[in-house]
Amino acid sequence: MTRDKDARNRERQQMLKAMLEERRGQIHAKLRTLRETLPAEAGDVTDTEEQSVNDFVRDVELALIEMTSQTLGHIDQALQRLEAGTYGACAQCGAEIADVRLKAVPFATLCRSCQEAQESRQAKERERSPEVRPLEAVLAAEGAAARRIR
Repeated sequence: MTRDKDARNRERQQMLKAMLEERRGQIHAKLRTLRETLPAEAGDVTDTEEQSVNDFVRDVELALIEMTSQTLGHIDQALQRLEAGTYGACAQCGAEIADVRLKAVPFATLCRSCQEAQESRQAKERERSPEVRPLEAVLAAEGAAARRIR
């Protein structure tokens, strides 16, 4: 019985490692493509509108590269956890993270319930935080201030 469980665990670990390495390869290829397609500094910009568009496109591409690099870092950490034997276990409650979740988010560190609880706490924190107000609240406050000025 224990041998069967050990064999299943090894098989699961191999499958997850292959999946992580495949995703890692895909991200490396995407980063390479993004870097290659990043336009060179344009020296012959004709007007400020064109410069604004060029700046915006460059900012978006750099943000994509940064997000992709972060994802790559998460996958590298997941591979380290796999080697350490802690991959697939929830960092908060210790429960096994479902394979379906790991396939969807291969660098997940929390099980679904712990992730949902964390997101709920973060949402409550944002609601209480005066610095991070929803756009509607900001616009309503600005509208009220504009009406007072008139």
